[in-house]
Amino acid sequence: MSRKVVRTSKFRHVFGQAQKADQCYDDIRISQMTWDSNFCTVNPKFVGMIVDASGGGAFMVLPLSKTGRIDMSYPTVCGHTGPVLDIEFCPHNDNIIASGSEDCSVMIWEIPDAGLTTSLTEPVVKLEGHSKRVGILCWHPTAHNVLMSAGCDNVVILWNVARGEAAVRIDTVHTDVIYSACWNRDGSQILTACKDKTMRLLDPRKGTVIAEKEKPHEGSRPIRAVYVADGKILTTGFSRMSERQVALWDPKNFGEPLTLQELDTSSGVLLPFYDPDTGVVFLCGKGDSSIRYFEVTDEAPYVHYLSMYSSKESQKGMGYMPKRGLEVNKCEIARFYKLHERKCEPIAMTVPRKSDLFQEDLYPDTVGPEPSAEADDWFDGKEAPPILISLKEGFATTTKTKEFKVHKTLLKTTTASVGSHQDSSGEVQSLKKEVKDLKEAIEELTKRVNELESKH
Repeated sequence: MSRKVVRTSKFRHVFGQAQKADQCYDDIRISQMTWDSNFCTVNPKFVGMIVDASGGGAFMVLPLSKTGRIDMSYPTVCGHTGPVLDIEFCPHNDNIIASGSEDCSVMIWEIPDAGLTTSLTEPVVKLEGHSKRVGILCWHPTAHNVLMSAGCDNVVILWNVARGEAAVRIDTVHTDVIYSACWNRDGSQILTACKDKTMRLLDPRKGTVIAEKEKPHEGSRPIRAVYVADGKILTTGFSRMSERQVALWDPKNFGEPLTLQELDTSSGVLLPFYDPDTGVVFLCGKGDSSIRYFEVTDEAPYVHYLSMYSSKESQKGMGYMPKRGLEVNKCEIARFYKLHERKCEPIAMTVPRKSDLFQEDLYPDTVGPEPSAEADDWFDGKEAPPILISLKEGFATTTKTKEFKVHKTLLKTTTASVGSHQDSSGEVQSLKKEVKDLKEAIEELTKRVNELESKH
């Protein structure tokens, strides 16, 4: 008689824990837009969230340490004339953030180290090329200053941000709205999922289709697709009966999925977040109150259910911290920033371990912030494998942050403005305010001293 043995995995007991109330970001009016992007982006310095704005679109960028209640008058980034649909921090410079909006433009912003002191209205670069709203942004993982944007005009554009120009325009491939677009680990391929129920692998420099799969999921609701280990592809979508599904595909043989699992009958789109270091994929449904996680391995059924983090409040969006921003000494393998209607709540995913020593099996060398190619070289065909770093000593940047340079003479548009000038003018304003406050305090004290002297 054979007994069924439980599959061994060091991630079987991973548990999620929400931070205490004083570690959350409170009183933030999260955007009410019905768009299936994350609405939140995060790095080891800042957390960015799309917020409600009257007239135009705005998002808020807070230093990670600025927890608690956020004042209503806190400055925002508000240069778009239509609602903001997607934001993403640059992986090579923690102060640079890109935003895509309903006003058909993409804007690049530079956030001062200390955070915003006045609202930002002028971007460093404005990228114009889409004819309908821009709903998806994704920075190249290893090449510096390369940004992909996808719009509701069925067009994917690869921007050379330093030059402020569209380097590649993929406009004949997609026949309908693009639901998701992402890079593979070294940025040599793009994966898109479209409303025409087709998933496509593209060559980013040529703009040609390498392979495609029709109807990875039978349902008509949005499909999400991400690359996982060994070039395989994980998709989330819906069955014909509107049941949510997760599937794994091998691009070498798109005939049948390696596995297809049905999860539940909720209506929210499942946003997949894959960690290449551990092989764990987290599925966060928009409107759900839970995060499911699975381990992707080489053995059937390939996608193994691990566990689920549940809470009472539903999520309106989700930010995912890069590996170098995690607390290694607490065996944290992922951290999410969950958006509620009026707040942002960090959730740590932890592997329970008794030892205080560095856990090498949990933290193999991971992708660092140093790019391996410049934009011009990459567009000319240079390969850009990721540059890995060790997290053993708790990651500290040894190289100077990659400076964000815009070649003003090469910009085709005249809309580019110098971010640093704004930063310094903002600092000057805050210093002037401090001086004014000090003068008022000194006057008040002098007045009180005079009053006391006159009494005596």
